[in-house]
Amino acid sequence: FKYKAPFLLGSKASSTIHPLSLSPSLSQMARNKEALLLLLDVGPSMHDILPEIEKVCSMLVQKKLIYHKNDEVGIVLFGTEDTNNELTMEVGGYEHVVVLRHIKVVDGDLGEALQELPRGTVGGDFLDAIVVGMDMFIKKFGPTNKGKKRLCLITNALCPIKDPYEGTKEDQVNTIAAPMTEHGIKMDCIVVRGKHSRNANKRIMEENDLLLSIFSKKSCSKTVYVESPTSLLGALRTRNISPVTVYRGDLELSPKMKIKVWVYKKTSEEKFPTLKKYSDKAPSTDKFATHEIKVDYEYRSVEGPGKVVPPEQRIKGYRYGPQVVPISSAEWEAVMFKPEKSVKLLGFTDASNIMRHYYMKDVYIFIAEPGNTKAILAASAIARAMKEMKKAAILRCIWRKGQGNVVIGVLTPNVSDKDNVPDSFYFNVLPFAEDVREFQFPSFSNLPSSWQPNEQQQEAADNLIKMFNLAPTGQEEALQPDFTPNPVLERFYRHLELKSKHPDAAVPPLDETLKKITEPDPELLSQSKPVIDEFRRRFELKENPKLKKSTRQLLKEKPSGSSEEGEGLGNACNAEAVNFIENASTVKVEKIGDLTPIQDFEAMMSRRDSPDWVSKAIKDMKNKIFDLVQNSCEGDTYHKALECLVALRKGCILEQEPKQFNDFLCQLCKFCQEKSLSSFCDFLASKDIKLITKTEAMDSEITDDEARSFMVKTERKLEQGC
Repeated sequence: FKYKAPFLLGSKASSTIHPLSLSPSLSQMARNKEALLLLLDVGPSMHDILPEIEKVCSMLVQKKLIYHKNDEVGIVLFGTEDTNNELTMEVGGYEHVVVLRHIKVVDGDLGEALQELPRGTVGGDFLDAIVVGMDMFIKKFGPTNKGKKRLCLITNALCPIKDPYEGTKEDQVNTIAAPMTEHGIKMDCIVVRGKHSRNANKRIMEENDLLLSIFSKKSCSKTVYVESPTSLLGALRTRNISPVTVYRGDLELSPKMKIKVWVYKKTSEEKFPTLKKYSDKAPSTDKFATHEIKVDYEYRSVEGPGKVVPPEQRIKGYRYGPQVVPISSAEWEAVMFKPEKSVKLLGFTDASNIMRHYYMKDVYIFIAEPGNTKAILAASAIARAMKEMKKAAILRCIWRKGQGNVVIGVLTPNVSDKDNVPDSFYFNVLPFAEDVREFQFPSFSNLPSSWQPNEQQQEAADNLIKMFNLAPTGQEEALQPDFTPNPVLERFYRHLELKSKHPDAAVPPLDETLKKITEPDPELLSQSKPVIDEFRRRFELKENPKLKKSTRQLLKEKPSGSSEEGEGLGNACNAEAVNFIENASTVKVEKIGDLTPIQDFEAMMSRRDSPDWVSKAIKDMKNKIFDLVQNSCEGDTYHKALECLVALRKGCILEQEPKQFNDFLCQLCKFCQEKSLSSFCDFLASKDIKLITKTEAMDSEITDDEARSFMVKTERKLEQGC
C-alpha cells in the first residue's frame, strides 16, 4: 500500500512506538481529558469557506479554555504548498501535509494560529492527513487513552485521492480503519459542500464519499455533510460531553419478565457557563490572588437582632396562607416520599394517542445493557413489534432510590438501520393533570359569517403558512436542528474571547453567519414576496383612531362603545368586538374596580392563565351593573351602567357566552320593574340594546325577531304595571 506508516509495517517498525518508550506523563491522561487533532483542508477549492472554518475552530478553542482547559489539541493542514510531518522524513510520501501545531494543552496561542490559516496551492488528499494524524496519536499515547482521541476532518472531498502502490483505495481505507479501531481513535468528518461543488467532478466526489462511508462502517467514525457556514457552525462539536447514565437496572415488563437496560440523556439544553463573582479588592501586585468571593449567611432573631442564631436552634418553615408552619428535619424525613429505584411498564397504547406537544423536558434513550446478548435481542424484538403495531409504551420511572418525584413517560421504538448499532428506545416525560393548561379559544365556525374569511382570504392565508416551511419539497431543510447552534451562546462566546484580549472593547456587530439564524433570509423573502403581497391585498389593514389617544383621554372625550349622540350602541358592538382582545390591558387585573370597570373587565377577559377568569369577569361585571343601576340618583350613573352593559355584551359574543348575557338582561329588566327603576329600561330601549342573536353567536337561541321585540315587550309590561 502507499501508506507505509510505522503502525502498518512489521514488528521492526512497530517497535519504534512501544508504549514503554513513552514518557509516563505523555502515555497516560486523566479520564475526562480529550485529545483532539484538527485535520483542515486548505487547498484552493476550500479558500472561500476557510474564513468560516477559522471562526468555528477558534470558537472550539475558546470553549475548551472555558470547559476543558486541560484538553490537548493539535492542528494538521493538508493541501499546502510545503510539507512538514514526521512520516515524510521516516518513510517518505505524505506530501503537502503540514503539522501546524503538535498535540499539547490548549492555550490562547492556538486560537490565534487558527485565525490566520495559510492558503494552500494544491488539492488536498484527506487520506494522507488521516494517516499523519493517527501516527501523531499513536506516537504520543500508544494504546492508552482509548476513546479519548478524536480526529476532526474538515474538507470538501472534491480532490482526487492518489492511487495506492498495491490494491485498491477501498482496501487502503480498510487497512487504515483497523488500527484506528484498535487504538480507540474516533473521527468526525465534516464535508463542506456548497454551490461551488455543483461544478465539481462527480466521479471523484462519489468515490471520496464512498471512502468516507467505509470509515463509518469499519471504525468509530461519523460523516456529516453541510452546505452553508451556518450548518458548519453547528456541525463541529465544540464541546465534548461524555454521556452519563441516569439509570442502570431492569426494565420490568412484568414480575417475571425483565430486561437489563441503561438509560442516557439524549438531549439537554445547553446553558450559559456559570459566571462567578469577581473581587477587585486584591492588590494588583499579588500574583497568587484568586479574586474569589466567599458568601456567608447569618441568621438573626427579630427579637434579638444582635445575636446570631446557631444552626441547632433553627428550623425550616413553610408558608401556608398567611401562616408559617415549622417542620423539623425529623418530621420532614418521616413524611418524605421514598420510592425504590425501578422502571416499570404500565401498559401499551396506540402511538397516535400520544401527541407531540405532550412531551416535557429532555429526551432520554433506553439501550440494552452493552454486551448482554439476551437483553439486546429482547429489546430489539419489543422495539420492532411496537413499530410494526404502531404502539407506544407508558412507563413509571424512578431513576434512583429516594427520588423525590415519580416520572411518567412514553417509550417509543428507535429501530436501527445499521447492522452494528442495536435497536433502542426514546423516552419522553409526559405531564400529570396538574401540568396541563387547557386554553379554550372560540372556533371561527362559531363566529358570524361577516367575520369569517372568504375563499380568497383563506387561500392567501394557506399560502402564507406554507411559505414558512423550512423543508419545502425537493429542497434541503433550512436551519436543521442538528446543525444550528444557539445564536445567543455563540455571540456570548465570541464577545468573551474579544473581552479577554481587549477588556475595554465594545460589543461588536452581529456576525453574518449568526444573522442568517436570527434574521429573515433576504433571498427567501424575495422569493416569497408575491405570497406576502397577496396576503396584504386580501386582508386590508386600517388605522385604529382610538390608539392615537390615551385610555383616560378617550373616556373623557367619548365613552367606550358609544357614539356622540349615544345611538346605535347595540349595532356598534358588532363592529368593535373584533378589537376587543387587541385593546385589552396587558396588566393582570384580578377584579373590576370603580375607576375603570370596562378596562378591568376587558383585561380579565383577555387573561389566558386560567379558564376561570372569563366566568369571574362576567360575574363581576354583572354585579357592577346592578350596583350602578341600584345606587343611581336620578339616573346619574345610567350612562356608566350602559357602557358596562355594552362591554359585557361584546365579551359574551367573543367568548361564545350568549346565554349569560341574555339571561342577565332579562333579569336586569325584571329587577328594574321590581325596584321601580323603569327609567333605566326606557334608557336601554332608546339606545337599541338587544339580546344576542344566533347571527352573532351560534350558541344563542334568540332569533333576530325575538331580539327586536324584546324591548317592546318590556315597555308594554312597564306600562301595564303603571
